[in-house]
Amino acid sequence: MRTKEFSFNLPKELIADNPVVPRDNSRLMVLRRNTKQIEHRIFKDLPDIIDDNYVVVLNKTRVFPAKFKIIINERHCEILLIKQIIGNKWQCMVKPGRYFKIGKELIVKGKIDTVKAVIDSINIDGTRNIKFEINDDIFNWAEHNGYPPFPPYIKNSSATSYDYQTLYAHDNGSIAAPTAGLHFTDNVFKTLEKKGIQKHFVTLHIGRGTFLPVKSEHLEDHKMHKEWYEITKETADALNEAKKKGKKILAVGTTSVRTLESNFLNNFSPETNDTDIFIYPGYKFKAVDALLTNFHLPESTLIMLVSAFAGKNFIFDAYMEAIRLKYRFYSFGDAMLIL
Repeated sequence: MRTKEFSFNLPKELIADNPVVPRDNSRLMVLRRNTKQIEHRIFKDLPDIIDDNYVVVLNKTRVFPAKFKIIINERHCEILLIKQIIGNKWQCMVKPGRYFKIGKELIVKGKIDTVKAVIDSINIDGTRNIKFEINDDIFNWAEHNGYPPFPPYIKNSSATSYDYQTLYAHDNGSIAAPTAGLHFTDNVFKTLEKKGIQKHFVTLHIGRGTFLPVKSEHLEDHKMHKEWYEITKETADALNEAKKKGKKILAVGTTSVRTLESNFLNNFSPETNDTDIFIYPGYKFKAVDALLTNFHLPESTLIMLVSAFAGKNFIFDAYMEAIRLKYRFYSFGDAMLIL
């Protein structure tokens, strides 16, 4: 398939710069794959739409403040930590790249403290390996000195790091939020629990693999970057038991989907691993029965995944309906439930 087949025109005013308050007041488009019906609800209706035949699986990764601002030659530049190599040496995305040459010594000024760093090497993909001269753990230092790594399409936002974090975030390591989970509130979780709907957690630390654009003309030529994931024994056992009872797995977000599909063979198993799974139309799902997600960018791996799950034509019909009805798109936007 060609990448351009997943293109569509989105009015800029539909890109959500700020989240809905409260979170569960966002809109929810419900797609029923068997009947090709589309329903329009509010997210807090979720417990009324599904029953205890579903098990909800969420990604409990935590976004850390991975972005840093720096002045080089009187020019405002940025560093984004994307992957720990060893110790305090990190693979980083930088801009503009021409200022980040091998051997360049940097003074990174955080919100509170300053740290020295040096550019160790340049990778084929243009990222830099940067060594931070700091005694503290970089996660701890970033927590007090970094900035939320909001996507570049979020502009003039009053959102805080709290807004860009799920309520259940726990495991530090992501540079982007699992945004489908941003809609959940304590009230929604309590209502799900009262109905006997179980929830379980996996972890996938979101890196470049999730959000980098597809640049190849053909989907088959695109290579996903690896991302770290974990499924605990407790979660694996609970999901296997649910499958035995005929329950359906509702994955919250594309990262939960990729974790579950990477792990599942004949059953789920405890595992810590990397995944570069790329899901697009033609893929046969083994683990996931339903999907809760947001509205995604044109030509992204995410819209390709949901197209594989619900059918490309049905998804694009739904997207055109969402644009007509002025649904809010992307990270702080509205939600879609595919059953």
